[in-house]
Amino acid sequence: MIARVRGRIEQIENDHVIVDVGAFGITVYAPAAQLVTYHLGQAVALFTHLHVREQDISLFGFSTPEELQLFDLLLRVDGVGPRLALNILSTLTPDSLQLAVANDEPALLTRVPGIGIKTARKILFHLKDKLAPADLTGLGIRPLSDSDAEVIDALTSLGYSIVEAQRAVQSLPKNLEGVEERLRAALSQMAP
Repeated sequence: MIARVRGRIEQIENDHVIVDVGAFGITVYAPAAQLVTYHLGQAVALFTHLHVREQDISLFGFSTPEELQLFDLLLRVDGVGPRLALNILSTLTPDSLQLAVANDEPALLTRVPGIGIKTARKILFHLKDKLAPADLTGLGIRPLSDSDAEVIDALTSLGYSIVEAQRAVQSLPKNLEGVEERLRAALSQMAP
């Protein structure tokens, strides 16, 4: 198994990079948020998962061992393959996924292309005991309320990503009450 790849970015594509490791280049699939931080010639060290099937061998790379561990946890869910797991980590941050699990919010997972409500519930059920809701308040993250979920739904229906919507909701003052007031405050934060 290939546990880590170290080299320089030779090429950047939509869902993968080619890492020059000396005599050859290796295609490594990575989350979208990670790919946008790379530039050509950049030195990288990626923690990897080698996925082997009958007709395909793919390498998936992550910048931290925690992201790799989360990817491996997602792969253990029945019906979640490496592409879907990567799609989840490309759409949701690890903190957002942890919040979805802690708050039992399948709606957040259904925003990921390729995930329906049934698969979302299966993922949440599987990860509930494995993704311990670490001290969310210690991370500066507070659990989502019903009004927070409504604000996130409204923001995503307006075209914002789940990650942008969750960040906006997490940064709202605690004294704001009511969905409309919270939505107005979130929108004013997101305005350029």
